[in-house]
Amino acid sequence: MSNLKATNQKQIVVFSLDERRYALNLSAVERVVWAVEITPLPKAPGFVLGVINYQGQIIPVVDIRQRLNLPQRDMISDDQLILARTSRRLVALVADSVAGIHELPDRESVAAEQVLPGAEYIHGAAKLDGNLVLICDLDQFLPFAEERKLEAALAGNVTKTGRKTRRKKGEAA
Repeated sequence: MSNLKATNQKQIVVFSLDERRYALNLSAVERVVWAVEITPLPKAPGFVLGVINYQGQIIPVVDIRQRLNLPQRDMISDDQLILARTSRRLVALVADSVAGIHELPDRESVAAEQVLPGAEYIHGAAKLDGNLVLICDLDQFLPFAEERKLEAALAGNVTKTGRKTRRKKGEAA
């Protein structure tokens, strides 16, 4: 009986942007962390805010507000970063807040075309606790052509950073 229940539900991570609720499939989310300073990434595509260093890993921060046509705002200390994996790479998304993990019965969600025709970054929609939740398509946030530009920017930055931070033997860190 519990196996049947598990196949008829999916888990989503619900987050907010400007009082609107969005979600990602839990399977794509690695963790949620408090906002940290974002380092600009020269020559990155316009939808990339910069990069963060999380436990020694350089992670690009995707401007989800731009992708969803929401007004821009400066990041504040209460914001959270959702570290999530597209089919090709780990990215960070800035969220105003993260409400947590929710179980969503399959029958409660509908395809995006039924609610928002032409919404390329939205995979579906659902009613959760009486509110509409838009389920984001993470792979659409970072299409292949733009990912190649991002890879080139990251590769160029790592090379430059490596030269700048290289120390001589015996030099203090």
